[in-house]
Amino acid sequence: MVYSSSYIWAEYKYADSLYFLKRQLLFAGVGVAGMIFFMYIPYSNWAKYAKVILLICFALLLLVLIPGVGLTRGGAQSWIGVGAFSIQPSEFMKLGLIIFLSVFLSTNQKYITSFKKGFFPALILVFTAFGLIMLQPDLGTGMVLVLTCMIMIFVSGARISHFVGLGVLGLIGFALLIISAPYRISRITAFLNPWEDPLGDGFQIIQSLYAIGPGGLMGVGLGNSLQKYFYLPEPQTDFIFAILGEELGFIGGSILLILFVLLFWRGVRVAIEAPDAFGRFLALGIVSMLTVQVMINISVVIGLIPVTGITLPFLSYGGSSLTLTLCSVGILLNISRSAKL
Repeated sequence: MVYSSSYIWAEYKYADSLYFLKRQLLFAGVGVAGMIFFMYIPYSNWAKYAKVILLICFALLLLVLIPGVGLTRGGAQSWIGVGAFSIQPSEFMKLGLIIFLSVFLSTNQKYITSFKKGFFPALILVFTAFGLIMLQPDLGTGMVLVLTCMIMIFVSGARISHFVGLGVLGLIGFALLIISAPYRISRITAFLNPWEDPLGDGFQIIQSLYAIGPGGLMGVGLGNSLQKYFYLPEPQTDFIFAILGEELGFIGGSILLILFVLLFWRGVRVAIEAPDAFGRFLALGIVSMLTVQVMINISVVIGLIPVTGITLPFLSYGGSSLTLTLCSVGILLNISRSAKL
């Protein structure tokens, strides 16, 4: 799908139709090697190095904000250049925070009903990371991180009343984020009625729907998309599901969703049957991160929520995202090997 959605752009921008495919194959190779490597590392080892991992992730988030160090793409200063490639520190933070929070919740679960001893310290950690990500700014990744951590905290036994209060504060904070950046307001209005500004803020969602609609039941055929011919911007990344829907139709999109549901179901089973609390929270965090990201990406593509830049796990082009996703699955596989399934 990366090749099918990108070869037109690759030929135009780099005079090489295989440009994105070759890089994605390299990322996939590194990711699969990492997945196999992590699959054989006992997951309990991650608890020992959780603090170090989290500190490194925070250091990278601070480093990317330094002018001249962080690279800006699409209006967000979210990447650090490493030779001919670049890494996205926020992707590392998602996994690093899941590991640390799993340690915190497994060792302090008896205090989680206490706002002062359990709930509040966890919130401080999560929203510090979220704040640094928003300085880039990268709302999509920040949303995935916060929602994933909230699921973990909720399952640990936190009080509903604490979440109600947090929800009220969250709505106020979300409103302030929207007001503070005019482009976010325009994204909201474009989501409500994209045809009001079809060549401006509503352009992406309209082109995405124009891709999915003609796909019908069976699709127009692999490689036969019209929207990738410079209509849908960067179709190989955030909107790759739109090209998949156009080329493979409702059946192709449904098969992909079924695969994601199976991954979610299997991950939840691993979390339930993990031999200890740390393994349960770690498995839950990883499968929640993947599921939340899938739900947000596809909801954006089909027009259910406003446009926010976030990749579709396993499919979208992107080195940091694909590599970290596969490495996370490697950890999940190791927990699975220890679980009583």
